[in-house]
Amino acid sequence: MTDLSLAIAHHLAVFTLVAVFAAEFALLRPGIDGRRLGQLGALDRAYGGIAMLVIVVGILRVIFGAAGWQYYVGNWVFWAKMIAFAGVGLASIQPTVAILRWVKAAKTDAGFSPPPAEVSAARRFLYLQAALLVLIPSFAAAMARGYGV
Repeated sequence: MTDLSLAIAHHLAVFTLVAVFAAEFALLRPGIDGRRLGQLGALDRAYGGIAMLVIVVGILRVIFGAAGWQYYVGNWVFWAKMIAFAGVGLASIQPTVAILRWVKAAKTDAGFSPPPAEVSAARRFLYLQAALLVLIPSFAAAMARGYGV
């Protein structure tokens, strides 16, 4: 029952992470300003929090899951999945820093809108995150079928 509960929690957290990412991706567009910047900031904070939940539940799955930690530690596909997840995290830094700066600017200037070049730069990092996010379930599916051991 522990393995099932952890698997369900992990999948729900991952699906929530992808949903929040999609909402952030849709909202981050040239011309964003005011209230939408506040919403973007809230989504970005949620994205970071849910990513931490995915990590915690994932660690619990490794330690307490039915496969046992030995399966994961010696599995190259698992490590490829972790590298992809770390890449997503690293690619999220630039947009997060930009969003924090924009939200702060919008609090002092109600008419503030980030420059289109900055929005485009942040979106490029979102595209990179999306590409890396596709790898994660691909690696997970391979692991579930015994690849990598």
